[in-house]
Amino acid sequence: MKRLLNGILLIVICFSSYINAKQPPELYIISPLDGATVSEMVTVQFGLKGMGVSPAGLDKENTGHHHLLIDGKKLPMMDTPMGSEVSHFGGGQTETTIHLSKGKHTLQLVLGDFQHIPHDPAIVSKSITITVE
Repeated sequence: MKRLLNGILLIVICFSSYINAKQPPELYIISPLDGATVSEMVTVQFGLKGMGVSPAGLDKENTGHHHLLIDGKKLPMMDTPMGSEVSHFGGGQTETTIHLSKGKHTLQLVLGDFQHIPHDPAIVSKSITITVE
């Protein structure tokens, strides 16, 4: 009976690993939440599932580093390094504290490769809106 249970457990572990391996990467903002009202100093926490975070300049498979669009009108161009339209976190940072003026603002993450180029296909978070009081 113990062998049977161990066999079933092994099958479950292998199947769940297979399912998780097939999930596409997910980039998201942990905090603040969409629709939140915050103060002028805002801590933004970045989330990433299905890939790793590594610093810019390190060419490691299945990794990237975060770029934050603040009030971005459009996503950066593919095959082009991201420039001043985004805040770069090339050290592999997973959060930052920023100062925003009072009013409504949008935040969105884009994952870049070791050269600050968006992955293909692009890995982007949902855009969130916050209100600064």
